[in-house]
Amino acid sequence: KDFMLSPGELELEVTLDKQLYLHDERIGVNLCIRNNSNKVVKKIKAMIQQGVDVVLFQNGSYRNTVASLETSEGCPIQPGSSLQKVMYLTPLLSSNKQKRGIALDGQIKRHDQCLASTTLLAQPDQRDAFGIIVSYAVKVKLFLGALGGEVSAELPFVLMHPKPGSKAKVLYHADSQADVETFRQDTIDQQQSVDFD
Repeated sequence: KDFMLSPGELELEVTLDKQLYLHDERIGVNLCIRNNSNKVVKKIKAMIQQGVDVVLFQNGSYRNTVASLETSEGCPIQPGSSLQKVMYLTPLLSSNKQKRGIALDGQIKRHDQCLASTTLLAQPDQRDAFGIIVSYAVKVKLFLGALGGEVSAELPFVLMHPKPGSKAKVLYHADSQADVETFRQDTIDQQQSVDFD
């Protein structure tokens, strides 16, 4: 990021080990911060956000943080210095039970609920057919103090259940080159109906 009236740039590079993660899997967020500006980085916050787009009768979008970690370890990052760090986050329903607006997989009042899996669309114009579109992203913020503001970066990823009948370790090594058609989302029980009061 370039700062007005300040020389140099503050670079924030965020990477993930892979694009596809399974439920309950720990996500390593790799950070590389290069401070070539005259600003000082005071603290770092990493979070996983669940995005829910409702496209039923009216369009609505919701974003909820389902995991977060804030740290000052390695800070302050002074001008001319850099920091490489890995922050680990695990998005779990158990740490989000009291939050409203979180999309879930499973039946209401059942114990086998979890956070909703990512909705995979083969083509973007299919959005209206699904009703609710769920997505996930890692967001990292660098706080530069009261007057310095903040710098942020966002990186989307896919959160899924293992493919039925396969072992979890097969998907564990999936990467961004994975064939999306081989993954399946079993989130709706087709034999049950839902009544809205």
